Amino acid sequence: MKLLDEIYDWAISLTTAFSLALIINIFVFQPTQVVGNSMQPTLQDSNYIIISKLTHTFKTEPNYGDIVIIDSRVNRDRTWKDDLAGPVSTYLNALGVTKSPGHEVWVKRVIGKPGDILEFKNNKVYRNSIPLDEPYIKEVMTYASNAKIVVPTDHVFVLGDNRNNSSDSRFIGPVKMDHILGTMVLKI
Repeated sequence: MKLLDEIYDWAISLTTAFSLALIINIFVFQPTQVVGNSMQPTLQDSNYIIISKLTHTFKTEPNYGDIVIIDSRVNRDRTWKDDLAGPVSTYLNALGVTKSPGHEVWVKRVIGKPGDILEFKNNKVYRNSIPLDEPYIKEVMTYASNAKIVVPTDHVFVLGDNRNNSSDSRFIGPVKMDHILGTMVLKI
């Protein structure tokens, strides 16, 4: 009987710890690994970062220059199941139970917010006709476009710091606010 009590106590403790970790991971903080070179020189491939999920949890708008992680599947609506599935699959991957299919989470920098007019000319990004001072980019941007992009309501425009080697809003379009999964708070 004593052995069963001990097993029961351990099961309760482990279940409680797992549940708390999952809740923190879903709503508060989440470790994320950078995949690829699109954020060089700021972040390198395989760097680990800690993101605050509070912007997503409380649906607040990120600031200009914030490094955010986004769900790059912008042509689909996100649901609460997506918010739960991400952290659960992260834990299952860490345990070796499953392997994540595809790369859906991207790390990017917020360049434009709702109502901003963005232009790409003279090897620079212009926001509302003012060229951005971007000391964090890897090299001079070679991308140019004659189009003026107006960031829609409830969206942001994101770019990688390695502008010449980044899939970002120039190709997938502005990102809905609910696709912003968090804001970087720490590089490990």
